[in-house]
Amino acid sequence: MKLTGAQILIRKLEARSIRYIAGIPGGNNLPIYHELKESRIEHVLARHEQGAAFIAHGMARSTRQPAICLATSGPGAANLVTAISDAYSDGVPIIAITGQVPRSLKGTNAFQEIDSCALFATITKGTRYITSASELSAAIDWAFKLACEGKPGPVLLDIPKDVQTETTDQWNLMPAMAPVSPAQPAISRVQELLKRIQSARRPVIIAGGGILSSGTAGSLLEMAEKSNIPVCTTLMGLSGFPSQHPLCLGMPGMHGRQSTNHLLHQADLIIALGIRFDDRVTGNMEKFCPQVEIAHINIEACDLRKTIQPGLAIQADLRQFFPCILPHLTNQDRASWHATIRQTQIRFQEHCITTTDPFHPEQLLPTLASLAPEHALVTTDVGQHQMWVAQHYPFTRPGTLLTSGGQGTMGFGLPAAIGAALVHRNRTVLAFCGDGSLLMNIQELATLADLKLPVKILVMNNGLLGMVHQQQDLFYESHYMASEFQTRVDYVATAKAFGITAFELSGFSRATEQLEDFLNCEGPGLLNIPIHPSHQVYPIVPPGEALYQAWNRRPTCDATSVF
Repeated sequence: MKLTGAQILIRKLEARSIRYIAGIPGGNNLPIYHELKESRIEHVLARHEQGAAFIAHGMARSTRQPAICLATSGPGAANLVTAISDAYSDGVPIIAITGQVPRSLKGTNAFQEIDSCALFATITKGTRYITSASELSAAIDWAFKLACEGKPGPVLLDIPKDVQTETTDQWNLMPAMAPVSPAQPAISRVQELLKRIQSARRPVIIAGGGILSSGTAGSLLEMAEKSNIPVCTTLMGLSGFPSQHPLCLGMPGMHGRQSTNHLLHQADLIIALGIRFDDRVTGNMEKFCPQVEIAHINIEACDLRKTIQPGLAIQADLRQFFPCILPHLTNQDRASWHATIRQTQIRFQEHCITTTDPFHPEQLLPTLASLAPEHALVTTDVGQHQMWVAQHYPFTRPGTLLTSGGQGTMGFGLPAAIGAALVHRNRTVLAFCGDGSLLMNIQELATLADLKLPVKILVMNNGLLGMVHQQQDLFYESHYMASEFQTRVDYVATAKAFGITAFELSGFSRATEQLEDFLNCEGPGLLNIPIHPSHQVYPIVPPGEALYQAWNRRPTCDATSVF
């Protein structure tokens, strides 16, 4: 039976159990939309292609399965770039499908022509320009396989309009494909790691986003408990280890706990699982734990010695690594090390509330978490509010935080929340947004209103580009340039204009009651939370400094202490 290229695409996606596609139609992808009309796949009309790709991001991150976004050629494809770059940095399996001008017009500078494959070459795992309908079936299989194998990531399929309408009988729904074989660790290296763990007196595990993308949070917990090793989690690894667990050290790095940063330098062995050792984790890389033995386990060989030179490097999929090491771990008495940990945490008084302002994130976030459903998903935009959530929201279940790490993309939170809510209809999604970040993709309020999903948007509103403003204050002589908003947006009125229930948090005495009302409202909701412009995120490691040289303006801590 002959099918058009568009029919092959839709049937292949249906066969792979794709339930939703986020996108925007245009001249060069209309044949695909024509076939979508009769498909059981539900199309989500985003209001900007970046929003569509971030909706796909939310679906993919929260399910660990590939998700689809769809755009037309030219500006449609170009508008995907930011979100696809974000997915590439954070290892998210998105398949971007773009329309393209007909083959006969290729290279003629036709209306809305752009070389999409060249544009996306450095921010995807692979791109493919489809030259005929007969190659489309295999290309789709290739895209799904590539998006999932090794470290997950985005893939682009660029399909000319005439290929979408061309007919062929060369297609199949689900060809027999060899399953992706996870990278196996070298047994000799695992044995060497076991020896180092057994001889270590002060070991620490740093767990990154690989723990979540591989679905091995349970194995991490077993490893920590079995060997009595404390665990810290990077921003991308947050929720991969229960934040209230006695072995949890919290987040290290630029805005991490001072105690954790100091303890990393006091360790004698760091076991790094599924992390990239980026600069926000290490601080000055030349000063990062120079006297500490480091063992680095990562799925990608290119990440093993990119920034930090480990004494022991193991390339492995964590799904294969943990079964090799867990049976051989033994419980060890690390009483002295745990006593040092407690003393260091007491020194920095990180479990003490330092403000009486109920609207300060330090107070507000734990209160909100206590009122929210335990299985709620959390998304954030990027900025001060993101770091406050990372520091103060207690994550107890794996995969409950979706945030932009490698690219730090403002505008991520709202559309990612929509995507997560689409595929988790029975779960509340909390979207923490800065007032500056929300404006980046505020048009997706219309998409949310269409879908009536239980996304609760919390706008942490200080009238600033908060993180920029803070760094200008600390490092640029308080020269505030382009970081203070002149026009203050009424977000409550804006949300209501889109048909979304909205609240203003006001009155210290009624804060808890107002939070309950907000969380219990039916469907989507928005809560505007006034944040005093003077509130800043501490601790902070200044650029070029070592982790132990963090600044902290709390009067009970030594702001300039050096380990």
